[in-house]
Amino acid sequence: MDWTWRTETALGAAAESVLADDAAFPTQGDAESWIGEHWQELLAEGVEQVWLLNGASEIYGPMSLRPAGE
Repeated sequence: MDWTWRTETALGAAAESVLADDAAFPTQGDAESWIGEHWQELLAEGVEQVWLLNGASEIYGPMSLRPAGE
């Protein structure tokens, strides 16, 4: 199964993302590396939090993209 990110607003509503909508990864590590490289661009698109999915299973989330203390 592919690893993907579900993107949301701060209130938990779906947030569309040009970057994340079609991004799928073969491993959890690849998905986590990708989010580490692109979180600032996602914030600029209006994404505030993400969920990591493996297929249809939620692995963890919601995870804020804002730095701690913001």
